[in-house]
Amino acid sequence: MSGQLKEVRNRIKSVQSTQQITKAMKMVSAAKLRRAQDAIVQMRPYAKKLQEMLTNIVSNSEGEVSMPLAAERPIEKVLFLVLTSDRGLAGAFNSNVIKLTKLTILEKYDAQYRKGNVTIWNIGKKGYEHFLKNNYKADATHKDIFLQLTFENVQKAAQAAMKAFEEKQFDVIEIVYSQFKNAATQKFEVERFLPIPKLEKKEGEKKADFIYDPSKEELIAELMPKILNTQLYKAVLDSNASEHGARMTAMDKASENANEMLRNLKISYNRARQAAITTELTEIVAGAAALQG
Repeated sequence: MSGQLKEVRNRIKSVQSTQQITKAMKMVSAAKLRRAQDAIVQMRPYAKKLQEMLTNIVSNSEGEVSMPLAAERPIEKVLFLVLTSDRGLAGAFNSNVIKLTKLTILEKYDAQYRKGNVTIWNIGKKGYEHFLKNNYKADATHKDIFLQLTFENVQKAAQAAMKAFEEKQFDVIEIVYSQFKNAATQKFEVERFLPIPKLEKKEGEKKADFIYDPSKEELIAELMPKILNTQLYKAVLDSNASEHGARMTAMDKASENANEMLRNLKISYNRARQAAITTELTEIVAGAAALQG
């Protein structure tokens, strides 16, 4: 019986120690989340407006100006920019991004994948480790961006993707990431990066006419790369905030589960201790009765 009591005591200590860790991780994630949330909330309206402007310009300038980054070609080679985290313990955050990537490949680009023409550039270590282990064409060049999350580092990845598209190394580039809603909610998205998507024209709809200053060619050449850099940076900020929100929620749930486990273990411990005391009392009474007899 004493062995059983000792085992339960050890489990209680172990759960209490784990609970201290999960509470500390929750507090750290909450602090990081506040900064990450402020960054994406300030960035999103600007990035969204720029993206709308670029889409409008491209849709209404088709055939008038040479736009290599908007050129649509038969899809043979595909690139995925997959945004995961560097660390685990974030609930289903990483696994959901990975599942969405695999599902998109299966549904949209299965023929290209079978030919070995699907490449994955990973931003975040967890995605890279998974895809490498599962025999995908995984590239680790940009996987450490979250170690020093700056616009300049993200810009390097965006420029490398644009250059690869212009050189016809890839015919389409997709971004897979988690869009931040709030600490408990993330929306997992697949977003077209290149070629720049065009608006679908409705029947009878008139073509929008813009006045350009400087010329249309100069404006497009200057705007396109900058807006695409911003688009990828926005996705990275979204993913960063989503990661901290998911980890904070997961650690909060882990702390609650630890409380439940401690409650059950203490009940088991008290029952075992009462049983041990009852057994000792019974033995004492039986011994006393034997002596009197």
